[in-house]
Amino acid sequence: MRKKISINVPCYNEEDNVKPMAEALTQIMQSLDYDYEILFRDNCSTDNSKQRLRELAAADKHIKVLMLNRNYGSGGRGRRMRFGYCTGDVIVHIACDFQEPPELLPEFIKYWEQGYKVVAGQKTGSKEGKIKYFLRHVYYKIMDAFSDVPQYEHMSGIILYDREVLDEILKIDEDIILRNALADMGYEIKLIQYVQEKRRSGKSSYNVWRYLNFALNSLVNTSTAPLRLMTVAGFCMSVISFLLGVFYFIMKLTLWYRFPAGMAPVLIGMLFLGSVQLLFMGVLGEYIGAILRKVSRQPDVIVSEKLNLGEDGTDSKQNGV
Repeated sequence: MRKKISINVPCYNEEDNVKPMAEALTQIMQSLDYDYEILFRDNCSTDNSKQRLRELAAADKHIKVLMLNRNYGSGGRGRRMRFGYCTGDVIVHIACDFQEPPELLPEFIKYWEQGYKVVAGQKTGSKEGKIKYFLRHVYYKIMDAFSDVPQYEHMSGIILYDREVLDEILKIDEDIILRNALADMGYEIKLIQYVQEKRRSGKSSYNVWRYLNFALNSLVNTSTAPLRLMTVAGFCMSVISFLLGVFYFIMKLTLWYRFPAGMAPVLIGMLFLGSVQLLFMGVLGEYIGAILRKVSRQPDVIVSEKLNLGEDGTDSKQNGV
């Protein structure tokens, strides 16, 4: 019996990309000696993506489609749903924008056959812009410095998971960023280096706020170092403030008329301490927000339409779906 490859392709407003991506993946998989399925997960697109996906699914039973009730984002909330319908011995996750070349799939599968449970792309450069790539580089350095376990730098959106790894992924908390969880699991990861391409068409749904939200969630869920840093900084500032107070008091007693007692030092000190307190409250708020997300039971991801999957889901394993 041939091994089966499941390819998971999330998409949002990718009407000009879904068909070329389906054709590229189909051509690659037909050249390999594997059974396969291509699962498109549409995050409630507002363009013509849904109709294009319906046409693709009608023409090829290897192409399966999940259409979500709304855009739930790319976070872990829908992790059990997005992977639960994959039935392959190995699952490949790849974005629909062609920034990660699908031509890498045969190399990924080759290393999986050699025994690697996880194979991931690693960007050595990007054609999307030097500034954005530099900011990502800074983000990874900060994450690696604060994280309790070493992190993989520039791990991209194309990743292969063995079924064993996927079963473990479905057990972890959905608030944990997947690439951070992989570092914590301890599996040996084979990294395939490449230069990231520009989007073939369309516009990314990610903006500065969403990138910042992703970065903060990654930091909060992988490390308690910011909390420890706040404790150390608070102690150091208390010592410094006490010594400055003693110094100011002695100078005033010994040089009563020559040492001016203006309001500027007081105001500057108040503003400085106030800004530090607000920063610390913000850090605490991030951790409290993470706790709130864990204890609050959010609605499950709702699938509005399934194509080539069956209404009862009998053709999928549906791990936890």
